[in-house]
Amino acid sequence: MAKVTPKENFLKLSGGGYPYYVPFYSIMGDPYMGECAVRDARVAFFEDTGFQGGVDMWGVPYARPSSGIEAPMPDTRITVLEEITDWADIVKFPDPLSVDLEKAYAENLKRIDRSQTCLALGPGLNPFQELVALMGFEGGLIALAEDPEEVSALLNAMVDHIMPHFKKAFEVFKPDFWHIVDDTCSRDAPFFSPAIYEEVFLPIYTRLCEPAIENGVPVLFHNCGNLTPFLEFMYKFGVRVTEPFQEMNDIVKCKEQFKGRMSFIGHWGWGSHIPKNYPDFDEEEFRQDIRNTIDECAVGGEYGFSGFPIGIPGDPGVKRATQIMRDEVHWYGRKVYGYTGE
Repeated sequence: MAKVTPKENFLKLSGGGYPYYVPFYSIMGDPYMGECAVRDARVAFFEDTGFQGGVDMWGVPYARPSSGIEAPMPDTRITVLEEITDWADIVKFPDPLSVDLEKAYAENLKRIDRSQTCLALGPGLNPFQELVALMGFEGGLIALAEDPEEVSALLNAMVDHIMPHFKKAFEVFKPDFWHIVDDTCSRDAPFFSPAIYEEVFLPIYTRLCEPAIENGVPVLFHNCGNLTPFLEFMYKFGVRVTEPFQEMNDIVKCKEQFKGRMSFIGHWGWGSHIPKNYPDFDEEEFRQDIRNTIDECAVGGEYGFSGFPIGIPGDPGVKRATQIMRDEVHWYGRKVYGYTGE
């Protein structure tokens, strides 16, 4: 068999497809052995320093906690929006920057080889996460329960503000995937009911995915937690691949339900994303757990692997675990489907 590029292989996965080998997906877009299936394009229409620990474009302050692998998070000590009915007076709507899209695309081509890697582009709004960043988790959930119409008004105003710019980017970048990121679920259940999802979030996600829907581009959706109750809604607005589809979801049942319609990436959480007994762990036991996950999930295609070992920042044990994981997925993921292209 001729060698298949990571891009060709990942595109085969979309919409419940059968790839040549089990693809590895990293939301960070980091390569392994020179291979990278998907990378997110970079295009900024608004000044957003939140992920550097400042204030995001909607006015939410960010901080870097000592835990959480030092990732900037919304500063929970500060509630920006106390009452949802005050959003028009409180929420900051950023001024668009002057962006040369052709130049921005050319800059992205310096880091993304489109012959080898899928280019993903997204609209830069996480609706639920931004709501709770503005109001706090309790405040956001109370607003959804008590005044979903006002929540919808806020989110629609946000979409009105940003989508003209991202539609233009879609036309220039012509992405392989439209990438949405929004964590709406806990380990045990969604944070809100399917009824609220259908009333508030389905119309918002549908608007955010308009460019993809209109152009037949598959949606790649990142959503942690137990999202099974939301999958049918997600399919309606174009989701054809979802990640990290964590182990609390029944992947065998969902693959049967969405056969030929949607694929699932992830389902590995051994030791809660660190090896058991970390920082000391048995390498062969670690590798076998990865093989067990692939054996369970890869039957019939519709599956890609994703994993992100987490530990103490800077600990070489994390680097070692990541190297082992990537190595095992690379080679065993080929073996399980009988791929002989290299």
